Amino acid sequence: MSATERLAALGIVLPTPAKAVANYVPVVIAGGFAIVSGQLPYENGQVAVTGKLGQEVDIAEGVRAARLCMINVLAQLQASLPEGLASVAQVVRLGGFIAATPFFTDAAKVMNGASDLAVAVFGDAGRHARSTIGVASLPLDGAVEVEGMFLLR
Repeated sequence: MSATERLAALGIVLPTPAKAVANYVPVVIAGGFAIVSGQLPYENGQVAVTGKLGQEVDIAEGVRAARLCMINVLAQLQASLPEGLASVAQVVRLGGFIAATPFFTDAAKVMNGASDLAVAVFGDAGRHARSTIGVASLPLDGAVEVEGMFLLR
């Protein structure tokens, strides 16, 4: 099954990609890779999950936020690559930033929302290296931000 077919089977329709909110571009293609800038948990044009993990956001809502971020990463790829998601040969790396209180230690569980979706969409080619970092705050009070690096065909 292709990535697009897997998305359809999951009932996911990719949204219109979010525009950059500062002085950067959403995707850079260089050296056979696509690097996607950090994406927030947008849903229906708004940041859907705001606040901090360990305070007003629980783990389940954090996982949902990470999944939404990954959907937005995929939307950026679909819009930026000549053949859309069919251009992706491998998910190389995902980076996750989790807005959290100083004592929140389950950031890896939250980031699984993005990682699990990468594997569901790309199969074994979705298995990737990953960093997950707890941070004091994120743009627009987003609870999670996800960035990625993808090897192209």
